[in-house]
Amino acid sequence: MSFGPNPWQQTQWDWRAAGNFICGGAGSGLIALTALTGVRGAPAAVMLIAGLALIGFGLAFVWAELGRPLRALHVFFNPRTSWMTREAIAATALFPVGFAAAAGAYLGVGAAAWPAALLALAFLYCQSRMLQAARGVTAWHEPLTVALLVVTGLTEGAALFWLAQPWHGQAGALSAALLAVLLLVRAAVWLAYRRRLGGRIAARAQTALDRAGRLLLVGGTALPLLLLAGQAAGAATTLLAALAGLLALIAGSYMKFVLVTRAGHNRGFAIRHVPVRGAPPLGG
Repeated sequence: MSFGPNPWQQTQWDWRAAGNFICGGAGSGLIALTALTGVRGAPAAVMLIAGLALIGFGLAFVWAELGRPLRALHVFFNPRTSWMTREAIAATALFPVGFAAAAGAYLGVGAAAWPAALLALAFLYCQSRMLQAARGVTAWHEPLTVALLVVTGLTEGAALFWLAQPWHGQAGALSAALLAVLLLVRAAVWLAYRRRLGGRIAARAQTALDRAGRLLLVGGTALPLLLLAGQAAGAATTLLAALAGLLALIAGSYMKFVLVTRAGHNRGFAIRHVPVRGAPPLGG
């Protein structure tokens, strides 16, 4: 069913919109985590550029989804009320600052990444509010959607940082502890989000979210935490510990894909008062 009194799945946002949330969140998180962990030199420059590339890929997905791609500049016309406009403005400011930060990091400028990190966090927040602003979709309009998407983006950034650890060799106890904390926070926010939704969503949406939730909690939280603990205790190799980042990244990306594409059911119509022939009008 695509129209009627019962909830139906929206079709305006598909896998391309999900790709924006997946790539944009991970890229923003990677930029923020690169600044927070204080990585310097070529590794920092590469990860900053990688974060920008992910955000660019995400925006390209959205551009490809437009029915009239040449009218994409219209997104800048409504900054007072549109979170999509604010996301676009944050991205426009982020790219030049991000490339400058990458050059500064390569040259050894310690604080070069912080302005880019702040803009990346602003982009991530605007993106999260954009989904939550959809009043007609129960699973999106839940207030905890913003916290879920923000903490998932940060977790994915930390996961990418840890996944690249065998290459850059700069992920130590701080980055491992940070990833572990973000994994636990993401799991807690997810559980609170699902508890608040309760039975207010369509049965198909609930089934899809529960399946994604099991993957998020087991494959994307419990297993990565075990691998991180094993690496800290010397029982796991560096490559096995990097697997923790890969698992956390895949589970978070799948959750966002399901949230956008399979759990996006509209509320449907609600007729609170049915007219009865011969009865006086309400309030008459």
